[in-house]
Amino acid sequence: MNYSQEQLRDLDRITNLKLINAITGIKPANLIGTTSAEGRANLAIFSSLVHLGSRPPLLGFVARPRTEEVGHTLRNIETTGEYTINHIRQEFITKAHYTSAKFPADHSEFERCGLTPEYLEGFQAPFVKESTVKMGMRLKEVIPIQWNGTYFVIGEITQLTFPEAYWVDEDVNLEASGSVGISGLNTYYSLKKEAWHPYARVEESPDFTNE
Repeated sequence: MNYSQEQLRDLDRITNLKLINAITGIKPANLIGTTSAEGRANLAIFSSLVHLGSRPPLLGFVARPRTEEVGHTLRNIETTGEYTINHIRQEFITKAHYTSAKFPADHSEFERCGLTPEYLEGFQAPFVKESTVKMGMRLKEVIPIQWNGTYFVIGEITQLTFPEAYWVDEDVNLEASGSVGISGLNTYYSLKKEAWHPYARVEESPDFTNE
């Protein structure tokens, strides 16, 4: 299949959404927990999380344009300066998926989707109790993206929680964690470890030219 720029523009909205969201490959599947100014717990699924740096530990994600119907996550983050990122596990994929529905601002996705808010000492935003890999985040910057009205949200990890059993050979074993990935808008994949390689150094690199 081969699409020109014009053909991509002519696709119907849903086909375009599914194609462009899927073609980048498997993405992280996370639930972002926030608290509104009124103290209401909010939860939403995101697949745009990216690593920005380790010292300080910075992560970014893309938030949709603000409207009355959507954008509760970004508004809450800007109000409180805190949020949580929680891995989605195989056991609650369906519940996590339906947090993407456009529930009214006065409804909690935790309640509507059967997930449990968990509050850790010193942190206002709710974690997802059912998740086993969780990050507490402090907002650092919100960058408007002029091309489509979205926002790139940058935060710093201030709290990190996961079972010791997931830390294997100085690496996080995501297969053991049961965490899942997303392709497109509504397709979920399990994670399987296929290989391990040492840190790449020029002097230790194999000679692939003779293959």
